Amino acid sequence: MPFELIPPGTRIDFLGKWKICAALSIAVITIGFVGLWKPGVKFGVYFAGGTEMQVRFTGEGEVSDQPIRNVMGSLGIESDAVVRVGTSREFLLKFHGEREIGGSAPDAAETQDVEAGGGGEITAATDLIIRLQQELAERIGPLEVVRVEFVGPKVGAELRDDGLAAIGISCLLLMIYIAFRFTPRFAPGAVVALVHDIAVTSAVWIVFGLEFDLRVLAALLAVLGYSLNDTIVVYDRIRENLELHTRLDLVDVLNRSVNETLSRTILTGVTSLVAVGALLFFGGQVVRPFALAMLIGIVVGTYSSIYIASPTLLWLERRRGGGAKAAPRTRAAAKA
Repeated sequence: MPFELIPPGTRIDFLGKWKICAALSIAVITIGFVGLWKPGVKFGVYFAGGTEMQVRFTGEGEVSDQPIRNVMGSLGIESDAVVRVGTSREFLLKFHGEREIGGSAPDAAETQDVEAGGGGEITAATDLIIRLQQELAERIGPLEVVRVEFVGPKVGAELRDDGLAAIGISCLLLMIYIAFRFTPRFAPGAVVALVHDIAVTSAVWIVFGLEFDLRVLAALLAVLGYSLNDTIVVYDRIRENLELHTRLDLVDVLNRSVNETLSRTILTGVTSLVAVGALLFFGGQVVRPFALAMLIGIVVGTYSSIYIASPTLLWLERRRGGGAKAAPRTRAAAKA
């Protein structure tokens, strides 16, 4: 017998609160759009261009991030992040701009290497990196450079555009899948829920001034899959109930379907949050942005599968004039 967190026969009026929830979501997304201009989006090195340098101090004694920031500041480097990695003596240094990459303009071959984002070796075009290494060794202690990676502004812009394109293409393909899996009438609601999840998660990220990088992009794409999975479960129950309860109002069918899948939705969300929470608190600084974006996305995705996907379906059916009853026409469409 399946475990039921919510007692059978529960009848919560989710659809009756859809306007309040829609207003709340619009407000959060609007605040995020306002944040695009002030204070703006904080892009990571891979999206804005810059340098990422990982160093390991090999001497004795404790090393903290503030002395490293002081050394970088003395060289005129505006640090975006000094992150402790793994052991207590290993740090990841991030800073933007071509000015920090070298004191003089590199030649064509070196420019190509910087724009390609490859590296690991410190070339003559990166004399500031060499000076930074020397200053860190003199003022803090002996160290070794684990890696140095460069991303030029052009490549950063391309990665940013490709990331947005990846999210857009994913939504389009998922809409096609939902139309094939159910009917074309179900697809818009699923896509609205997906776009909502990405928009709300991004809005929260912008409002709190967190950095967008490849880890956050990976989390957003994972959120798309998680949210779609939740929405499909609800939609599958809606399709079943449309066939079984043809005389009920569509609102009653949708409410019944959401209530019947509520246990599964909550259990999936809680277990996912436990796993992501472990990454957030014990995974270290490198994994933390991914885990935090996933945590926000899971909460928002669970919310949208209840309060966004089904109400959107109801609104569209009413716009088409088919929202009064779960009529035979709707039933036939569900079987298609």
